[in-house]
Amino acid sequence: MSTSEFDVIVVGAGAAGLAAAQRLGRTGLSVLVVEARERPGGRAWTTTLPNGEAVDVGCGWLHSAETNPFAAIAEAQGRRLDKAPPPWARPGALVGPMAQRMAGFPAAIGAFRERVEARPKDAPDVACDAFLAPGDPFNPLIDAVSTWYSGAELAKVSAADLAAYEDSGVNWRVRGGLGGAIAGLAEGLTVRTNCPVTSIDRSGANLAIRTALGALHARAVIVTLPTDVLAAMPDLFRPALPDKTEAAHALPLGLADKLYMELIGPDDLPADSRAFGALARATGAYHFRPLGRPLVEAFFGGELAEELERGGFPAAWAFARDELCGLFGSDFQAHIRPLQYHGWRMDPYARGGYSYAKPGAVGRRDALAAPVDDRIFFAGEACSRESFSTAHGAYETGLRAAEDAARALGAAIRR
Repeated sequence: MSTSEFDVIVVGAGAAGLAAAQRLGRTGLSVLVVEARERPGGRAWTTTLPNGEAVDVGCGWLHSAETNPFAAIAEAQGRRLDKAPPPWARPGALVGPMAQRMAGFPAAIGAFRERVEARPKDAPDVACDAFLAPGDPFNPLIDAVSTWYSGAELAKVSAADLAAYEDSGVNWRVRGGLGGAIAGLAEGLTVRTNCPVTSIDRSGANLAIRTALGALHARAVIVTLPTDVLAAMPDLFRPALPDKTEAAHALPLGLADKLYMELIGPDDLPADSRAFGALARATGAYHFRPLGRPLVEAFFGGELAEELERGGFPAAWAFARDELCGLFGSDFQAHIRPLQYHGWRMDPYARGGYSYAKPGAVGRRDALAAPVDDRIFFAGEACSRESFSTAHGAYETGLRAAEDAARALGAAIRR
């Protein structure tokens, strides 16, 4: 085969695409991964701050950690796991003047989640805000928390979809960065970076894939693009696949952005403690000394994150500074210094954080994942019924797509 002809081309070098390529590497098929960015990893990205600390700008937690494949992958790469409970699982982790007012919050959000999960499976799908307790003073904060795990406010999110999410409640971290572990899957694979795909022509005997680095041809393709990218490219497939565009629109990417700050004292903020900026409005979440390091990791989600992205790094820093000074006093500004911020909506190859289903759209995950012509396959966290919004969900769908592609091409996967 020439350097432009392959059995399978994988579009996207995130968790799904790299998992697919690794699995196909055990078939004898020729496989190429094309990635628009200059790096593998996709929405998983470990970077080094100006103060030398390695941090995850994208996903950073191993959810359902005891069964999460990335736990074993990270350890096989020589990385260490931190198995301490996350701050949100330890009520004593709350610090600051609002800590006492938060005593009833765990019960309030727990009751909300129980109501969502207890909804009859045959009931009409509605938005998650229908399950808030009327008049509960914690409702605004429950809504803010939704923006951190769904990337969107409760009024936008399908209750049926959220109820389908499976999580053991065990959450670990990878020292040195989960993004680094995911990018490490690219080792040994043929990956072309800086190579965005502009079209996939399915009209011929073989697929013709046009990229920024020239034309490629393949017998099969695995597409792992984020839903907002797919939704913005209705002409990606030729002839078009309107069902895929529709499914992508029904499964938009929510937004969860991070701002990292250096913490220059004070010493009375314990490792892995946290605070919220407010209880009655959209707020940031602040994680102090993550993994014992001199940092503050700030989280912004949903519409608040959208607004801050329009102002960029200065707006995110100003918002976090003002919230933290409102909590700890104006002198606190002397203890923090902005280091790095990344807005995922403004990232042209992501256009958001992770997927949620609009009310009534829970079935669109299967529609997005369904193969076309037994030669175009789809993977990514949005294709997962129970593990959407996670890196391990993306990984598992990548393995499934690879197995489907291998079967369609008559190739066996060596175990």
